[in-house]
Amino acid sequence: MLTVHHLGVSQSERIVWLCEELAIPYQLVRYARDPVTRLAPEALRQLHPLGAAPVIEDGDTMLGESAAIVEYLLTKFGDGRLQIGPDHADYPHYLYWFHFANGNLQPIILRYMTLARAGLPVDHPALASTMGRLQVALDTMDKHLVARPYLAGDAFTAADIMTVFSLTTMGVFQPIDLTPYPHIQAYLARIGERPVYQRAMEICEPGMVREL
Repeated sequence: MLTVHHLGVSQSERIVWLCEELAIPYQLVRYARDPVTRLAPEALRQLHPLGAAPVIEDGDTMLGESAAIVEYLLTKFGDGRLQIGPDHADYPHYLYWFHFANGNLQPIILRYMTLARAGLPVDHPALASTMGRLQVALDTMDKHLVARPYLAGDAFTAADIMTVFSLTTMGVFQPIDLTPYPHIQAYLARIGERPVYQRAMEICEPGMVREL
């Protein structure tokens, strides 16, 4: 059986969510963050050199990196579900937004969090530049969602699964004001209405309330 190693309040929620959407049988192994440093425990570090989640075990295969895991599970268990193929008009949107999550959005938020925690004034060039880049990223997404319910178009896909963490759970570490982005807010409300999403998030962090 597939084993999903889940670190509390982390990107590994993407993998639990995907498994629930695809009805993939799996067992969940939980890891709690250090209450002081908020870092992963040594047990996870012993499992994977980077000490980061998610990590999955599938037979003799051990794999890290959430995007790689999502692609692996889609290829092996998806049977075309939650994907858009190259013959579809929305295929470029699917590819772009699938990779936008960890290629742009999450790194910008992490950079913003690091600089903000360093106590830099808001007009510091590094912090101001990062805040500006984050605003551009969110504005780009907001405008994209004007004409479509999901990132890849009319269909909910793995691109959405890759993206939602950064806009919701990541707020535990670095809150982001989404009030200037009404289409992102409406998008998150649609996601939040999905019973499978609700179930997966309750599995990951029982009782946790996310801004949706």
